[in-house]
Amino acid sequence: MLSEDPRGEEPAPTTGRPRDPAIEEAIIASTRKLLATKGYSSMTIRDIVTDAGVTRPTLYRRWSDKYALVLDALRYGLRKQREAYPPLDLEQLGPRDAMVEAVRRLDPRYHNPRAMTLHGNFMAEAERAPGLHAQMRELANQPRCQELADVLANLQARGAVRSEVDVDMVATLCFGSYFADFNRYGREVPADFAERVVASLWPAIAAQDEAGQA
Repeated sequence: MLSEDPRGEEPAPTTGRPRDPAIEEAIIASTRKLLATKGYSSMTIRDIVTDAGVTRPTLYRRWSDKYALVLDALRYGLRKQREAYPPLDLEQLGPRDAMVEAVRRLDPRYHNPRAMTLHGNFMAEAERAPGLHAQMRELANQPRCQELADVLANLQARGAVRSEVDVDMVATLCFGSYFADFNRYGREVPADFAERVVASLWPAIAAQDEAGQA
């Protein structure tokens, strides 16, 4: 029987019969739900196949073990979230509006209301399954923050953001604001949250000609 223990690295993909996308999505959806409600260590293959309404052989024809399945579930969630974003056209947005939209995309709960619980469970696994937490950083957190850093670098090149601003640190602060708000208030993110974050930071980072823009 295949092990459910994390390996610390991504296993090689398995081969087998052609995949049925509907079955695969059902397994992924159950995995994502159980990751949030039970956590990685407590979630078992039995839990997943029961929730998805499939058999163990059906799952194992697609994934070699729980760790490989969870990585695919992470990739799936990030892909769906990216597909749900509105287009980000920097040529059509003013500098401050561009930052607001990029900050809005940092929200882990965009298109996934369970994301904060999922993040908490993955952080709780940092010592037991460090490879899993590293994958969360690589597949989800870093791409989100990098998009904002890239937008700010673009605004620096356009002269809208001061050249000495540490865009990576600004991205970290903005990303962390969603976790701080959730831990302080335990609420859904307010509709104007990104605007408020940018309103607080914009005067400190904007070039002189842009600082006073509403």
